[in-house]
This record gives sequence, structure tokens and C-alpha cells, in this order.
Amino acid sequence: MNRPVVVGVDGSPSSLVAAEHAAHAAVLRSAPLHLVHGYLHPLGYGVPLNPYDLGVPAPSDEARQMLTRTAGELTGRWPGLVVEVREVAGGPGATLVEESRRADLVVVGSRGLGGFAGLLLGSVGTQVAAHAHCPVLVVRPDEQPIPGDRPVLVGVDGSDAARLAAGQAAAEAARRGVALLLVHVGPAEQDRALPEEEAEESDAAHRAHAARLLAEASATVRADHPDLVVREHPVRAASVPQGLVEASGTAAVLAVGTRGRGGFAGLLLGSVSQAVAQHAHCPVLVAHPYR
Repeated sequence: MNRPVVVGVDGSPSSLVAAEHAAHAAVLRSAPLHLVHGYLHPLGYGVPLNPYDLGVPAPSDEARQMLTRTAGELTGRWPGLVVEVREVAGGPGATLVEESRRADLVVVGSRGLGGFAGLLLGSVGTQVAAHAHCPVLVVRPDEQPIPGDRPVLVGVDGSDAARLAAGQAAAEAARRGVALLLVHVGPAEQDRALPEEEAEESDAAHRAHAARLLAEASATVRADHPDLVVREHPVRAASVPQGLVEASGTAAVLAVGTRGRGGFAGLLLGSVSQAVAQHAHCPVLVAHPYR
């Protein structure tokens, strides 16, 4: 089955930038693009409804025109792209999660209007990131134009979630024809002075641990993508988000897992995820297994 790329669109600048990235992703996958507008309040209630009217409101002409206009602009910029537009009577979070069951990728903007307000910074974004049945690409409005030759970056920490993220990042790098950069973020240098021997032992242990994790991840992705250029990059930072955000400055996409050990615990559901989603210098690919 040729799964589509799905993007939530509400006419806001954020969602339109997300739609552009979604179109690029669909072209890379030779997949159709579905523009989806969930036109009920996130809690499932239509704001314009009369409280005594138990029916579901019809799609608005304004939203339909917005979707048609967006589809026309995308097909003009991406010849050969097949675009389908759809309005769904449902909350935006639940709508995108349901659409993800049949999608290859869901793309969301980090800011929005109407039903998509606060994506990835509020309850809707958390819902999509936590419950999607396929990978989710988070795009911010200032992330244009789409870079052509930058590597795909993925955080490596030895967890199952990081392995899944590395596999999906490798596939994305192969589609784009760019290198894959494996990054392990270790602890920053100690502020207090350590005895020389103790400092050397600690540093050697860190280097050995990072090298082992990176080598394991590299061997796994090379087995599936033997022609892919893979680079290993151990870094030290005050925190995992800081290390990843700094490294993302030269990347096309930063891939992360939704669960992990150590610094990756709770990604996209807690403080680490908020920091990465808000401050990464490129789109963030949240890895999910296909269900």
C-alpha cells in the first residue's frame, strides 16, 4: 500500500510551512500528499454550534477554499505531486492520530491557528507525538527554505527508541541522498577540578562508552543501507537537549526517539522534548513504529 504523507493545515503560516515540507517528503517517497483540516475544537466541540443543536457543523466554505488554494500552490511548485484535501469533523489531535494509522508520515507545524493552535507546545502536539502510529515531523515557521545537502542527524543513547530513530533517520538520509550523522551526547567537563588521574579515567570511560554506542548504531544502519555515508560524532554538553540543539545547526532533520534511557527519557512528552522542539535549528522527526 502506498501510504500518504499527511499534514494538518489550518491556513496559519506555521501550517503552510509544514505543508511545504510535507510536499517535499511526499515527493521523496513517491507518495500522495493529504492535506487535512480538523475543524472542531480540540475537545470535540464546534465553537459556532448552538448549545441546543446536537448536530455536527458542516465544513466552512472558507476552510475549503483555503485547502484548495494550498493544494494548487503545492502542485504548482512540485510537479507530479498528487494532493488530496479533506475536512474532518473532529478535534485536530484525534484527527491526525487517526490519520496516522494509514500514513507513512504525519507533518505538523509548531504554531497554528484555530484547531491547530499550539501544536507541539500544548495538548494537541503532545497527543500527536505520543499516540501517532507512524513517524511525526515537527516543522517551525522559520525553517525555510528546505536544505538540500545537509545531513540527517540522530541522537544515539543505546535504547530501543534510539535504535528505531536511527533506522528511520537512515531511511530519510537515503531518500535525500545525504549523509547520516550519529550523535552521542555525553556529560560536560566537570566544573570542579579533579585529580589528574581521576579526570583521565573519567574521560577515557566516557570516550569508550560513546565509541561503543556509536559503533553499534553505525553497524546496524550500514547493514540496511550499505551505500549510505555514516559519520559518528560524540559531543559533550551540559544537557542532552543542548547538545542536540547545537548539533542541529548544520542538519536537515534531527531525529529522536519517544522513549529512551538517561537523557532521552520522555522525549516529546516532557522538558527534554519541549527544549528540542522549541530550539532545534531544523525540523524534528519523532520516531514511531508503524502499527
